[in-house]
Amino acid sequence: MKTLILYSTHDGQTKKIAEFIAVQLNNDQVCVQSLADNNVELSEYDKIVIGASIRYGHFDRKLYKFIEKQTALLNQKYTAFFGVNLTARKTGKDTAETNVYVRKFLQRITWKPTISSVFAGALFYPRYSWFDRIMIQFIMKLTGGETDPTKEIEYTDWQKVTSFAQAINHIT
Repeated sequence: MKTLILYSTHDGQTKKIAEFIAVQLNNDQVCVQSLADNNVELSEYDKIVIGASIRYGHFDRKLYKFIEKQTALLNQKYTAFFGVNLTARKTGKDTAETNVYVRKFLQRITWKPTISSVFAGALFYPRYSWFDRIMIQFIMKLTGGETDPTKEIEYTDWQKVTSFAQAINHIT
């Protein structure tokens, strides 16, 4: 089977997760590509996985435009979606059903992925612009998260990502 993994990322964690999933898949052919650079023919793939990150409470508009344009084809394929956000670091907000961003996203779109998940992302304070660092610190303070601007913390649960990849392997 041929699998396409498309991702939309701000700081690279969603790309890292997409590449990790690709390694876990037992398919003969797996292609990982940025949604922004996507010019691939979706109809050539048996399975399509889309991963996207949240920034300031929103997925990238390009994600919505892509899905709107490709909904009919996506709904005919075996598909998977994963969202990446820092809210998912908290128990009770770490499933597609309980994570407010992923839940609202899936309700808003007409594409119905075969399976969906959400993963906690990462904080990269030293890499952020001054504005992003201040804004993310403010959000993390409000939500009881890390605010030390010198820290980089990866919250991603790689076992959970492995389980998601195994579920993708079993989609037929």
